[in-house]
Amino acid sequence: MRKLLLVAIFVSAFYSLSAQNIQLHYDFGHNIYNELKKGEGSYGRPPLTTTVEMFRPDSWGSTFFFVDFDYSSGAKGAYWEIAREICFWQNSKMNWLSIHAEYDGGLSTAAGSFNNSWLGGATYSGHSKDFSKTWSISLMYKYIPHTVNTLGKRQDHNFQITGVWGINFAKGWGTYSGFIDFWREWRAWQNTSHILLSEHQLWLNLNKIKNWEKVNLSVGTEVEFSNNFVGRGFYVVPTLAAKWTF
Repeated sequence: MRKLLLVAIFVSAFYSLSAQNIQLHYDFGHNIYNELKKGEGSYGRPPLTTTVEMFRPDSWGSTFFFVDFDYSSGAKGAYWEIAREICFWQNSKMNWLSIHAEYDGGLSTAAGSFNNSWLGGATYSGHSKDFSKTWSISLMYKYIPHTVNTLGKRQDHNFQITGVWGINFAKGWGTYSGFIDFWREWRAWQNTSHILLSEHQLWLNLNKIKNWEKVNLSVGTEVEFSNNFVGRGFYVVPTLAAKWTF
């Protein structure tokens, strides 16, 4: 699952304030961890994922969504997030603050339906003068229906803290972007209640090559750091990736 730059200020590889892209990732998780390999009744950690992202600002704020499809001998799972930043006071001194609303959910042939969740809160965001560096932090209430804590009681009401950043460097040749999420979600089958997920993407932007200005292709990697997310405990999962920005 990838959630890159779901805040009011999004920096793309091409210094644009709006961006759409499609990504292809080869995931090495099943090569590194035995418990993530394909087994009887489970396709394990899928080796391929495609991600479609869209970010669009407007006079009322911005909208971001992404959709992930996982593949292992065909499509095996789908997940999407859609987020809205509300900031119709963009011309005021409070333009660093926005109201955040978000929905997350998906389906898997192995795990069934992912937990639906609704989030709401506030986002603080900032950027450098040329927008080559952006950052934000969001503090949110997170509603996850039908979750049960270790005492067998409903625990629908939770929280999430999200930090996001994006940096263009080396005169646009490179882009480093990522996020970190920390949230509470009771998972009786893992005997866990708090989850940490952080993804870091590093891209080489090939449109900086002479006569390749219209080739909006980037190649790079994503490294996922997680605790109690893909399984109980800490995991580091890298990918080999390509991205086309429209």
